[in-house]
Amino acid sequence: MATSASAATAITPKVENESLPTLFTRLGDDVVQLFDTKVSLLKVELKEEANAYARGGIMIAVGGIVAAIGFALLNVALAFGISTLFAETNLTQPARYAIGFVTAGVLYLIVGSIIISAVKSKLAKQNLVPDRTVEELRKDKQWLKNEL
Repeated sequence: MATSASAATAITPKVENESLPTLFTRLGDDVVQLFDTKVSLLKVELKEEANAYARGGIMIAVGGIVAAIGFALLNVALAFGISTLFAETNLTQPARYAIGFVTAGVLYLIVGSIIISAVKSKLAKQNLVPDRTVEELRKDKQWLKNEL
């Protein structure tokens, strides 16, 4: 899909006796073709980036759901724990339940935060600049300078 300066010059052979309007027409056609190629390359790169962000967004959502489950469990455990603290100082069955809920809730929160932070750091390392398109545009700019 990527074209280089040598490939672009190989497409149109140089004819020394062509008129100026013909040369400009050919140059215009070549520039349009070059532009179409660059737009196609940009579309492919943007689609790849969008897919990567979609996968990352899904993983962040999964991490958020896991963290929300942990938060809900902590809320239930807190309610059981507070209710037992006011009844008596002895540990009752509901107090033991509360300790179990707190432990499970903390584990869910830890797992959810690990998932979210791992995916966020992976997404932060991604380069948003379409490198191949930028490099091709640099090559084309240099080629146009050489041709004109």
